[in-house]
Amino acid sequence: MSDTDLTQAKKKPRRRALSSIWIVPIIAIAIGGWMVYYNISTTGPRVILEMNSADGIQAGKTLIKARNVEVGKVESMRLSDDHGHVIITAQMNKDSERLLKSDTRFWVVKPRIGREGISGLGTLWSGAYIELMPGQEEQTQRRFEVLEEPPIAKMHKDGLRVKLHSENADRLSVGDPVIYSGFDVGRIESADFKMDDRQMHYRIFIDDKYRDLVTENTRFWSASGVSLELNAGGMQVDMGTLESVIGGGITFGVPEDLPPGDPVGESSVFTLYDSENSAYQASFDKYLEYVMLVDDTVRSLSPDAAVEYRGVRIGTVIDVPYEFTPERVKTLSDIKIPVLIRIEPQRLDPFMDEDELVEWRQRYQRLFANGLRASLKTGNFLTGSSFVDIGFYADATAMEISEFVDKPVFPSVPSRLSQLDQRLSQFMDKINNLEIEALIEKLDSNLGTSEAMLKDLRELSSQISDLLESEDMQALPGDIRSTLDEINETLDGAKPGAPAYEILTDTLKQLQTMMNDFQPFVETLNKQPNALIFNKLPEEDPQPKASPGD
Repeated sequence: MSDTDLTQAKKKPRRRALSSIWIVPIIAIAIGGWMVYYNISTTGPRVILEMNSADGIQAGKTLIKARNVEVGKVESMRLSDDHGHVIITAQMNKDSERLLKSDTRFWVVKPRIGREGISGLGTLWSGAYIELMPGQEEQTQRRFEVLEEPPIAKMHKDGLRVKLHSENADRLSVGDPVIYSGFDVGRIESADFKMDDRQMHYRIFIDDKYRDLVTENTRFWSASGVSLELNAGGMQVDMGTLESVIGGGITFGVPEDLPPGDPVGESSVFTLYDSENSAYQASFDKYLEYVMLVDDTVRSLSPDAAVEYRGVRIGTVIDVPYEFTPERVKTLSDIKIPVLIRIEPQRLDPFMDEDELVEWRQRYQRLFANGLRASLKTGNFLTGSSFVDIGFYADATAMEISEFVDKPVFPSVPSRLSQLDQRLSQFMDKINNLEIEALIEKLDSNLGTSEAMLKDLRELSSQISDLLESEDMQALPGDIRSTLDEINETLDGAKPGAPAYEILTDTLKQLQTMMNDFQPFVETLNKQPNALIFNKLPEEDPQPKASPGD
């Protein structure tokens, strides 16, 4: 081999074999990569849960379940930045990705005692856990608010959900029953008070088999258990089911005078009324408004009182008093109490339209000219409640004013009690104008004169009798003696024991007794003119006077 070949052989690079020391790191990297890939491929998403309190929740232990199947676990907990609630981070399983939708619901399962009974007793041994109700919306979500109470019904359960609003803060809560004719047909799902309209808003769920019961003319009202109502019509006691007596609820139905109407759709809005009566009254949405100018007291007249014609209710009292302000009072010739009433022709014709309502107003204008007037009457002497009675009065005067605050005036007359009081006042004025004491004094004087006259007559009769028995009178002619005998018989009638004398004496005694009894009555009327109607006021006990030495 030449030197040239040896030089080229030396310059040729030498190949080195892979050292065995690199085998272990390579295998570790491969295993780590596989583990990362496996962990990523088998781990579900993380979700953020917000709660008011983490009572019963433990990081690393509390499970998240759906239908009692584990779908995740709580990883960590912390307070929010404003310290107002708890932020929980939970790791979900791989297959739970399809469960996390915008309508997914979470709540804590723990022992509870409620209207539905006792639930969650199993958590006494296993501990509390978070229940997940899967959603079905298309949009996914990763942040949720944990509910305080379990949802009443599944969001997609077959049934009907409607909304109610009420101006009163009724004592209703989530889970209270919805009742129809005494049967539970649904539940209250949510209750919320909104500040923008200052009303309570409820969402109720009706089971699917009862959904057709809710129609356009359905009315909802609070079933507060036991209600007692005293009004001009008397006393009315309503009692619901045992469950509603304990916790309340909502009742609904269609008024008897209205057709059911067509079924309603999802999320329809209704008004929640305080009672069945107020719900029934709200059915009359076509009405005529009038203002009564009342001369009498309206103390016993309250809103919702009846407006009746010969015992048939045709309207309702709306406001007492109505627009009773100094500016309004100045428009009146005298101060009267304005009362707003509604005439509701639908009570007589449930199917009337707007054109017929105009005809009703024209009809009432003609009836006013024929003496139709309104007045207050007492409907219940036990409660003292009044109502508005409408009738015809032949002696009714013409209307003084036709409008009040841009509303037509319904002419009125004083009530019967006011008329009676006015007549009694006139009668008392006449009695007060009589000089009773002077009359009694004259009667006493006449009685004294009559007694003196009787005494003189008795003396005259005695003298005539003595004269007739004398011997000189025996010598007189027969005609003269006959005349004197007749005079004597006449005067004998004035003697004590004679019938005429007794009759005259009894008459004078009765007259004296009557005047003595009448005098205290006159004195009572002078002190208390209303004693003919009310009891006489009790006299105060006399107070002993102190002795001069005290």
